[in-house]
Amino acid sequence: MPKSKKLTLENCAGLLHRRGFISDEQLSDVLARGKAQETRLYAHHQAGGSRRIQARAEMVSPAEVLASFNLELLGSQGKFLTEDAITEAIAAEVGLTYLKIDPLKLDLDVVTSHIPRPFALKNLIVAVGETGGVTTVAVADPFNDSIISELASARQLKIWRVLSSKSDILKILQEFYGFRASVMAAEAESTEVVDLGNLEQFFKLKGHQDIEGNDKHVISAVDFLLHYAFEQHASDIHIEPKREKSLIRFRIDGVMHNIHIIPKQLHAPIISRIKLLSRMDLAEKRRPQDGRIKTNFNNKDIELRVSTVPVAFGEKVVIRIFDPDILLQDLDSMGFYPRELALYNSFIRRPNGIILVTGPTGSGKTTTLYSSLRSLSSPEVNIVTVEDPIEMVMEEFNQIGVQQAIGVGFDSILRNILRQDPDIIMIGEIRDRETAENAVQAALTGHLVLSTLHTNDSASAIVRLIDLGVQPFLISATMIGIIAQRLLRKICPHCKRMRELSYEERNYLQLGKKSHIVWEGEGCRECRGTGYKGRTGIFEVLDMNERIKGLVTGSVEMSDLTSAAREEGLITLRQVAIRKMLEGATTYEEVISITG
Repeated sequence: MPKSKKLTLENCAGLLHRRGFISDEQLSDVLARGKAQETRLYAHHQAGGSRRIQARAEMVSPAEVLASFNLELLGSQGKFLTEDAITEAIAAEVGLTYLKIDPLKLDLDVVTSHIPRPFALKNLIVAVGETGGVTTVAVADPFNDSIISELASARQLKIWRVLSSKSDILKILQEFYGFRASVMAAEAESTEVVDLGNLEQFFKLKGHQDIEGNDKHVISAVDFLLHYAFEQHASDIHIEPKREKSLIRFRIDGVMHNIHIIPKQLHAPIISRIKLLSRMDLAEKRRPQDGRIKTNFNNKDIELRVSTVPVAFGEKVVIRIFDPDILLQDLDSMGFYPRELALYNSFIRRPNGIILVTGPTGSGKTTTLYSSLRSLSSPEVNIVTVEDPIEMVMEEFNQIGVQQAIGVGFDSILRNILRQDPDIIMIGEIRDRETAENAVQAALTGHLVLSTLHTNDSASAIVRLIDLGVQPFLISATMIGIIAQRLLRKICPHCKRMRELSYEERNYLQLGKKSHIVWEGEGCRECRGTGYKGRTGIFEVLDMNERIKGLVTGSVEMSDLTSAAREEGLITLRQVAIRKMLEGATTYEEVISITG
């Protein structure tokens, strides 16, 4: 960097060139077109900027300009220089630690209490940690010594400075300060509220006064919370009341993360706002309720399924996020191996019969069913679904929601559904004898029926149906195939490293004496230190051929079914998971965790 200590496009480009990241030709192109590109990016920021964001935030950093060129990294195979990579190179040059900010590891109080919001936005700095009296501050400009000195003096802080990208810092400032400002404003305007849902406090409190659920600050807080969950690719939002606070947690890639702690008096108005959006009864706090919200994020519709339930300290809310990019996938991109994909495709192309998808909650059954129905959908086909509740509203299907409160259950709907002239029927779940028998009758009368069942593997689904009271000969006559599935976390591609399986591990997986190389994630900023990023499906596909059908009797043994299915080519969930592990897609620990 030059002695002038100023971050410019020219010296940043020169730095990348000196470090061998870009070629002579790329350097010349950047220097020739850089100013024009900077002007275009600035105009774009102005067009989409918020009036509440300071002008400094709308300025364009050299790293942003360089990243916008999509420069291919020299010596790499299709890797491009990102804003993060450029910022990391700058940090190494100036002797600062580079930090990829992980929002899930930040403390809301630390971020928002040390630096005033206008000052943080103007100078693009954010507090990201506090240890032993030293506050770690992430900056976008490595040469802002005077600003750091001013901050340390004014706030009486000991500051350790790290360098982060402008995009990361701005995102944290907008999300955290926005949420914090909304919570503090709502708290300031609130009055003392009786927490009737708290079983410990009920007899200690007097009076009753609800905070209005449509308070503008509460509205902002809920909006910030939903936006943050979408940004982090969360599948569920949990809002949990505790004795003296309320805890907000996200589930990401199947793992729960603590996100925010909010004052207890704001729990009720936030819950009321969510209940209002999902068309629930605001006055009903003693019974569980279900609702749904449809919203838009990044130009795509997102469905939110909302569930409330009374717990010891109030109402707990869980919001399940249904992203259409995840819920509706091509079957060949879900994790099927070629044999299993060919078998499953042959199942769903049959004119009639029953196909079951089994697995525990959160194993991806809904994704499999919706993706299957979408692949079958056409103007010539009438698809009818019966769900409790409707997971995601799709125009291509005729979706019926179960309403137990008025006596509209799976069994009652299925008794009348054949009058709707369906070709394909999807039943959300087979829970009882009546639903199972109606599914069988629909298959016998020439319809293709897809449904789910909660069993551990494919063979046990047959035993479960017999336990529900379905006659074995009817199962043999109607069952096409059964799919058992799970979701495995994938190893983060940015921190993969290989290792050899130990003797004990090979022995546990029955892999013999031959050595095996597997992969695992060390943990990096891209995967938040978990070593995993994203998930893939594993599938056990049981073909109900003549041999398997012959074993389905009243005295059927699951071990006999499993043995015969293996001889017919069945690959078990454990075997599929091991194959994924040996291919480097997942880890030994994940195989054991998911398949037992």
